[in-house]
Amino acid sequence: MLKKVAAINDLSGIGKCSLSAALPILSALKVQCCPLPTAILSSQTGFDEYTFLDLTNEMEKYYTTWKNLNLNIDTICSGFLGSINQIDIVSNFINSNPNAFIIVDPVLGDNGLLYPIFNKKTCEKMKELVRHSDLITPNITEACLLLNKKYKDDFSEEEVINIAKELSHLGPNKVIITGIIKNNKIYNLSYDKEKNKSFTYGLPYNKCSYSGTGDVFVSIVCGLITNNYDLDFAVKTASDFIYKCVSFTSKYENDRNQGVMFEMFLNDLTSIDKISNF
Repeated sequence: MLKKVAAINDLSGIGKCSLSAALPILSALKVQCCPLPTAILSSQTGFDEYTFLDLTNEMEKYYTTWKNLNLNIDTICSGFLGSINQIDIVSNFINSNPNAFIIVDPVLGDNGLLYPIFNKKTCEKMKELVRHSDLITPNITEACLLLNKKYKDDFSEEEVINIAKELSHLGPNKVIITGIIKNNKIYNLSYDKEKNKSFTYGLPYNKCSYSGTGDVFVSIVCGLITNNYDLDFAVKTASDFIYKCVSFTSKYENDRNQGVMFEMFLNDLTSIDKISNF
């Protein structure tokens, strides 16, 4: 029987990010994606024009219906949350599913800066959500924001491991820190508190940036972890997949807001053998 993931994120008609990435990728990994949309956009916000429908007032009714239908959720995976109210709603949803594995992607900022729509209060509220989690997937900027730590461009591997350990003290047993750029390579680092074990995986950095790659990464990790794959394997698989997608997409003159052409490589995910629940 397929396991179920409640994917909490926005849905964009154009721009392969958020739920537009999670739905096909989780399906390719043989996991049922149950979307819980936070907003609906005609196109993701990187474009010059977009419509935005806020679903904050619908979210609690939405997941209450799931509860009334006795939906059994194996994993809850939250992504971009546009307001403190949405963070509270997600916290309540998590509390109503005590047996689910909780993944939180604490979307707050990038390149050393907090996103303009957020503030210090948002960071503190996100920290409360992190305390509910089993696994978090911040980039290096978000890791620093959660710890009130000064960001810099040249963290050593030892420093990043220590940051991951500090994050694990907030609540999650597993931490993945993404987007660490050093010596023309881009690294992702995982830390397992129970095993007191870290894993660093790097690939050449081609200096190309596309919208939604973080959502693709988290979706792959989510699907693999849900099907009981090892954390290190999940990090390596997701990193390799994104590297291949970025390398392929960079050959074309596409708007970065369109995202990567991950559709070309979904077979790589469907061919992963020994899915644990079959």
